[in-house]
Amino acid sequence: MAGGIGSRFWPLSRNSMPKQFLDILGIGKSFLQLTCERFLHIIPKERILVVTSEQYKDLVKHQLPDLPEGNILAEPYRRNTAPCIAYATYKLMKTDPKATVVVAPSDHLIVGDEAFLSTIRSALQFASQKDVLITLGIKPSRPETGYGYIQAVKQEGVTVQDHLAYPVKTFTEKPDATLAGILIESGEFYWNSGIFVWSLASIAKQLERWIPEVSQPFRNGLSLYNTQHEEKFIRKTYEEIRNVSIDYGVMEKAKNTYVFDATFGWSDLGSWESIYMHYPKDAKNNATSGSRVHLDNVTGTLVYASEKEKLIVVKDLENYIVVDTPDALLICPRDNLQFRQLFNDIAHNHEEFV
Repeated sequence: MAGGIGSRFWPLSRNSMPKQFLDILGIGKSFLQLTCERFLHIIPKERILVVTSEQYKDLVKHQLPDLPEGNILAEPYRRNTAPCIAYATYKLMKTDPKATVVVAPSDHLIVGDEAFLSTIRSALQFASQKDVLITLGIKPSRPETGYGYIQAVKQEGVTVQDHLAYPVKTFTEKPDATLAGILIESGEFYWNSGIFVWSLASIAKQLERWIPEVSQPFRNGLSLYNTQHEEKFIRKTYEEIRNVSIDYGVMEKAKNTYVFDATFGWSDLGSWESIYMHYPKDAKNNATSGSRVHLDNVTGTLVYASEKEKLIVVKDLENYIVVDTPDALLICPRDNLQFRQLFNDIAHNHEEFV
């Protein structure tokens, strides 16, 4: 899934170049490229689909030139994750209805590829043998309010190729700090990674049970996929389909969900604060990007320079986010980065900068 606009990484991320296409970590590859390369260890490129906005189709082709063009599914409108998954599900059902599938965001940080791939292999085996919907759960390390939580039935765990999996009892949307602390203390909850594994038959059944108004239009197009009529059909379908997430539409309602206990490092890197958390720090807990950043009496601060050779001087700051791009500068306290409202204000008053 590679269709998001990455608004929480403004001003580096823009509508024309969102987060999944950026090398925010400074390693020479975008998140999309890293995600694809990771899966190439277990899935040939011919069996990798990228669902993205039609405005990003050329970006995907440029960053993944070896991916068959027919494997890029272009959404004409943003309608959240359930339509995205339904489109891919029924397109795949036309050619390989018995397939087992991994659904993964394109912009997450994964640390420990071998552990990740081992978990994926185990989940694929489990999903190919049982009628289940699987999500990968991350053991929480702090009372994070930016993630959803999954409650596991720990008494009914099973082992799949040395990996633990549990039936899911409940899903909890992003909690406040107090509730997040209670969930962690219980020992029953995982962070919801948003990475799913299931068979096409299993997800189609649940889509049709819980959100038939989303699944049926895509099922109706089975004869049109991979033909010259697909694009016109998809445009009409997206004009009429409702906006709904797979979590709200299906996962929170289905009775056959499992959570796999993931052992790899993970972050959705959903904010500048999360970038700060993962960047190396100096002795004063500052994280910097750029070769000419000069700090004086600065602590606990991220300074991100998109132009690596530009001289940036910061003095007398504590716990701030500073992001410098050629045409915009963000300076904001780390503990007060209410980015959704901030981005909406910028979009309303300075549309040319988003």
